[in-house]
Amino acid sequence: MILLQDNKKVFLEYLYDICGYSDLTLKSYDETLKEMFFYSDISCEADAYVIELMPYRLHIASQKAKTISRKLSAVRSFVSFLRKRDISISLHSDESIKVPKALPKPISHEHILLALEEASLQERCIVLMLYTLGLRISELASLHVSQIGDEWIRVVGKGKKERTIPLLSQIVALISEYRSAYQPKEYLFERNGAKLSENSLRYIITKVFQKAGMKVTPHQLRHSYATELLNHNARIADVSELLGHASMATTQIYTKLGSALKMENYLKSHPLCKDSIHGSS
Repeated sequence: MILLQDNKKVFLEYLYDICGYSDLTLKSYDETLKEMFFYSDISCEADAYVIELMPYRLHIASQKAKTISRKLSAVRSFVSFLRKRDISISLHSDESIKVPKALPKPISHEHILLALEEASLQERCIVLMLYTLGLRISELASLHVSQIGDEWIRVVGKGKKERTIPLLSQIVALISEYRSAYQPKEYLFERNGAKLSENSLRYIITKVFQKAGMKVTPHQLRHSYATELLNHNARIADVSELLGHASMATTQIYTKLGSALKMENYLKSHPLCKDSIHGSS
């Protein structure tokens, strides 16, 4: 048991240093594994560990399916990490549960502009960088001043994978105005010489939209970015690259086109929609 708990710290360091996971995700993994250690039946015979998850699953049974799935996934990742370190371990009662796929609802362009009418310079900069660049909140929090060019921005995403995203001229001007006013040294968004935390950025975004009577998350702004691009005929391969997705399949799930647009594209594209099925009379 002590060996497993010691390896938990090494596992979390691996997620941070190698996988590039955010502080919020690391906290979630840490809490899940603590909970799992407390409620599960863990035994060790001849240096081989057995984790019986059933008591833990009974403890979390009343939680949402998505939450249970996320927690079981964290446990499986930890066990996989241990096996790679040549620790003999088996996991029992870890069967997956079905989770309905739910997409975050995009925020319309008009509603975003409405919320920004009363926003401060910093608030406008934060919201518009998420909306026009499709950044994750962790990527925005970690954005260095040195990563911002005149036409492109270099982003370090999940797994420390880099990508470049074009900057609109309006956003270049907004960033320039913000830098002149706030004089950031290392990170674009700082407070007292340290970068603003993800939670601080989330709070700012929540406050901006609350004033306009809306409840909006940072990820919804990323979803709005992708949806707007696809709705205006951007190639899905390009959108996938701009979002930093490892697989285009993720983008296809993530960016759901409206039925009206699907029909419009169908009517424009299918040859039978261009010519009369019955021919000329």
